[in-house]
Amino acid sequence: MLFELGSVRDLMFEGSPQRARHYLERVHAIEHVLIAQIPVLETMSPQDFLEFRSHLAPASGFQSVQFREIEFISGMKDPRYVERLSSSAEERARLERRLAEPTLWDAFCGFLDGLGLPMPLTDEEARRDSLVRLARDRARFSEAFYMSEALLTHDELFALWRYRHVLMVERQIGSKTGTGGSTGATYLRSTLDKRFYPELWDLRSYL
Repeated sequence: MLFELGSVRDLMFEGSPQRARHYLERVHAIEHVLIAQIPVLETMSPQDFLEFRSHLAPASGFQSVQFREIEFISGMKDPRYVERLSSSAEERARLERRLAEPTLWDAFCGFLDGLGLPMPLTDEEARRDSLVRLARDRARFSEAFYMSEALLTHDELFALWRYRHVLMVERQIGSKTGTGGSTGATYLRSTLDKRFYPELWDLRSYL
């Protein structure tokens, strides 16, 4: 996923939305597989899962550097994870690089700027106006519009994975502490409202 997301970002910067969307469809396919795996875990009884779970300790998604890299490159950066997760110099360098480099949202905004749809960093209203123009004139901005829809699908599938994951955790371990030391389902539920592209979701209210 990280490789494909990096390719999507770079292709948008190059002004190649069709190829970018092709690679993003690959990401969607991976996300569908991730979601589809969860029912397999749910076929285990809680007792069986607890036996299996002991082999995971102390690792968990909460501690996953790659998981945070996916969030960072998708557009949801949180510098606090650099200190919290980087157990080695190599991992710290990876997270710091992801923090410093452009995101998919940065690339998409740059692509829209090049089409005459300004996306200034500090002007939310101007960005909203551009996104509304994009959606209302799909004939003129078709490639950009379908790219925005593909980004939204990435966001939606990741949110669906979060939701299915928390239900699986509640089904298997209830309110027990998470494998990596988090508060388990309580922590996971606090992440369910996270979105990579809140402005694309918000756009729907203005159409």
